[in-house]
Amino acid sequence: MSPQNPLKSTEGMAPFEARLRAARAVAAPPYVRVSDIEARLGTRYTVDTLAALLQRYPQDRFVWLMGADNLIQVNRWHRWRLLFDLVPVAVVDRPGYTYAALASRAATALSSCRRKRAFGRLAQQEPPAWAFVFGFRDWTSSTALRRERPGGLMVEG
Repeated sequence: MSPQNPLKSTEGMAPFEARLRAARAVAAPPYVRVSDIEARLGTRYTVDTLAALLQRYPQDRFVWLMGADNLIQVNRWHRWRLLFDLVPVAVVDRPGYTYAALASRAATALSSCRRKRAFGRLAQQEPPAWAFVFGFRDWTSSTALRRERPGGLMVEG
């Protein structure tokens, strides 16, 4: 979990610890584990976090998960091309974003690296490799998911 997305305003955002507790409350162990690794590493950008994780855990294989809405603007991220060079990326379809994501600057620039039939084996692919994951779509926005959590915790952002 990131302490602060550099592309988002902090206005109205709950403190990091509250967001971390809320994320942990909805995680589904053992499949999803919420971590404060970016805060502990002191990294600000995804690419720096991934580089640190790869160095710290060289025996492990990582796949970066992102929503289709992020693929549309990932080209604005710090050293975004390096992110795709470090680990395979799975882009999860989001309602209303499918076509814009697949036509985005990043998708176009990395079209030769797209793996259309290798999603189940994406972790074994050498980067750059990415896959677009079609399937069940949930119209709930991440903002709405963060609004109400068990114990009355309200989280905005």
